[in-house]
Amino acid sequence: MTRSGTVAFAHVRARVPAANLAAAQAGRLGGLARRWILSLLPLLALLLLHATAGAQPLQAVPQLSARVTDLTGTLDEGQRRDLEARLAAIEQRKGAQVVVLMVRSTQPETIEDYSIRVAEAWKIGRGRVDGKQVDDGVILLVAKDDRKVRIEVGYGLEGAIPDAYARRIIAEAITPRFAQGDFNGGLQAAVQSLGRLIDGEDLPAPARGAPQSAGEGDWLSGLLVVFVGGMIATAVLGRLLGSMAGGAGAGVFAALKGAPLLMAGGVGFVVFLLFLVFAASGTGGMRPGRRAGPRGGPVIWTGGGGWGGGGRGGGGGFGGGGGGFGGGGASGGW
Repeated sequence: MTRSGTVAFAHVRARVPAANLAAAQAGRLGGLARRWILSLLPLLALLLLHATAGAQPLQAVPQLSARVTDLTGTLDEGQRRDLEARLAAIEQRKGAQVVVLMVRSTQPETIEDYSIRVAEAWKIGRGRVDGKQVDDGVILLVAKDDRKVRIEVGYGLEGAIPDAYARRIIAEAITPRFAQGDFNGGLQAAVQSLGRLIDGEDLPAPARGAPQSAGEGDWLSGLLVVFVGGMIATAVLGRLLGSMAGGAGAGVFAALKGAPLLMAGGVGFVVFLLFLVFAASGTGGMRPGRRAGPRGGPVIWTGGGGWGGGGRGGGGGFGGGGGGFGGGGASGGW
């Protein structure tokens, strides 16, 4: 072997132990890291178990059906009716919507977080009126067991009811009465104060005639679209497929309007059955004034009659008008 070859071989032998040493050190570090991770796994599992066990589901937002929703049983029927009448009077005078919601607790959320969820779900106040966004809604929320109260103010009334005024109403009209157990008195005083402030605001005039919220109008117009669409579908696709399309449309519409999935599915199934029965009635003998659609489609009236006289029957529902909220208002406790 030449001298140069001997030197190169010696260099290679010198590098091999160094490489082995580095590999050994890396192996020791990797083993140490694995041991640390394995030792921490039980602790991480316990923390995860504790967090899961301690987690509370969010309080559900109740369905809006009246201006006064008392889930605590605090108000008697006479008090609830009187409060409802005062709130309806504000809407008739100014068009603004004010509602009262009493719940046991908002935990695990703060009353502010729960209140904004209610505002987003209920959409109290008018949305667009004559091309202008109004957002004139107010929510008076009481969490009885938490001893908390909040006045949530819509965008359009933040000038009439700024946070300082809302805080003052809570401190002077609500919490002193609540502390004495006079919940009806506190709510009545708050509604009176809110009504005075709203009366001083320049708002679009309320619609004349029987008030109907935009939310209710959306439902009626949506159901009309589903009905007409289902009739067309049964005429084009046939009785079964058309009824299925009508039922699916009704279920999707109910889900988009905030109905729980199970309820939306029930709505779709009922509408499917109605279309199926309605379409089947057009396959029998034909009577004067109507004709059956192709392939056993729906009965399509060609003459006579018309829509029956309307008007809302007794006990109609109440809904929000599409108003928006941005967190304005105030909270307090007693």
